[in-house]
Amino acid sequence: MDKQRSNLRPDEHAGWPDALFQWLALGLLVLISVSAPNAFAQRLKDITDVAGVRANQLVGYGLVVGLDGTGDQTSQTPFTTQTFRNMLQQLGIQLPPGASFQTKNVAAVTVHAELPAFAKPGQQIDVTVSSAGNANSLRGGTLLVTPLKGLDGRIYAVAQGSLVVGGFGAQGNDGSSVTVNVPSVGRIPGGALVEVAAPDGFSNGEQIVFNLHRADFTTARRVAEKINATFGPEVAQTLDAASIAVRSPVNASQRVAFLSVIENLDVEPDATSARIVINSRTGTIVIGDKVEVAPAAVTHGSLSVTIAESPQASQPNPLAGGDTVVVPNTEVEIVQESNRMFVFDPGVQLQDIVTAVNEVGAAPGDLMAILEALREAGALRAELVVI
Repeated sequence: MDKQRSNLRPDEHAGWPDALFQWLALGLLVLISVSAPNAFAQRLKDITDVAGVRANQLVGYGLVVGLDGTGDQTSQTPFTTQTFRNMLQQLGIQLPPGASFQTKNVAAVTVHAELPAFAKPGQQIDVTVSSAGNANSLRGGTLLVTPLKGLDGRIYAVAQGSLVVGGFGAQGNDGSSVTVNVPSVGRIPGGALVEVAAPDGFSNGEQIVFNLHRADFTTARRVAEKINATFGPEVAQTLDAASIAVRSPVNASQRVAFLSVIENLDVEPDATSARIVINSRTGTIVIGDKVEVAPAAVTHGSLSVTIAESPQASQPNPLAGGDTVVVPNTEVEIVQESNRMFVFDPGVQLQDIVTAVNEVGAAPGDLMAILEALREAGALRAELVVI
């Protein structure tokens, strides 16, 4: 039975009963989980994403009310007054033409959220509310009904609720003030209701595409080989260095069980290319395992010049009739460190580099200079990345 199953193709799975397919998938999953994985192997779900299964960004514009005098200043944020006037008109309240009013308890805000994959109408998502004007604080405010739109202009969720603000500020009569964190930004946990489910490409078509987090031809080949070894030949094929297409059942239930087995397969990603990353701002240097150095002799010395000023007072002899003066006294000391040369033999790897640098006591700045010089000399067999 196992031999026959291994030769079946995913397009034949659609004819299987759901119970039979799920039983086979469960058996495969148990077999995979009890087998001893390679020490460097990772699950497919940890190194890939499924094409079409993604979140979508939502954004909206609204009003926060109920502030304790920390809202927008009308003279500097006319859009707040305009928005508030439009809201009152929609609620059936007509203001006299030219009427002016203060909105110190109201703030114009932008609202953004992330619509997760497979989110369904009626589910709740978190929203973040940020001041769009010059409001000092949103603490204690309540967001009024705000539609959240996607990049296609459609409304996918509606937000409303009381804000949770982590920052706060205080100000004295003399103008002194203190602010902790950012009081002009708040969150509403579960503050938006999903109205429309975002489209996804997971349920469409006869294949699933896995995208590697880090494109690599060798890793893509290993993923395809692992899937084919589990489900049979020609089930998976590489599209490029980042994508692997997998033929899958058309039935939604069978497709979920099929994907559950695949994402738990263990694959050993190929080692990344030889690379050295240098953060020039913090002095952090990360050297990859595959970095090698060609035969080279390196000397890196430092010249320290110390100048010390020790002025001295010169007094004349008694009854000489002279004046006391200050005589400058400058001491210059030059120190040049020795024993700063070391040799890299052929095939030197990471541990040898670290050992040689530690023996001469090179600081991060010294190591940066050494690595850059090795690259210019053509002796560094790695990519040098400076961020």
